[in-house]
Amino acid sequence: MTFTSKQRAYLRSLAADLDPVFQIGKGGVTPEVVDAVAEVFNTRELVKITILKNCTEDVHEVAVMISERTRSDLVQVIGRKVVLYKQFHEDPKIILPRG
Repeated sequence: MTFTSKQRAYLRSLAADLDPVFQIGKGGVTPEVVDAVAEVFNTRELVKITILKNCTEDVHEVAVMISERTRSDLVQVIGRKVVLYKQFHEDPKIILPRG
């Protein structure tokens, strides 16, 4: 999904108050991490993840990899924090502003 700048700003404002749900360390993006993140999307639409300094992979590559594997949308990468969004198919809680 491609976000407008207004939608991206809205999601970033919601994510500002979120605590990171996962930390990815030296193990990198394992199938277990992907499964755990995918599982969280059953209860949340917006997820924040921290990439620890001991992770040898590039932060942006990790963000894209997790986004692709969980079929979620990358909202932002700021420093070592990643925000992902995946809208609920039924009864979405986050209503994105129009254009």
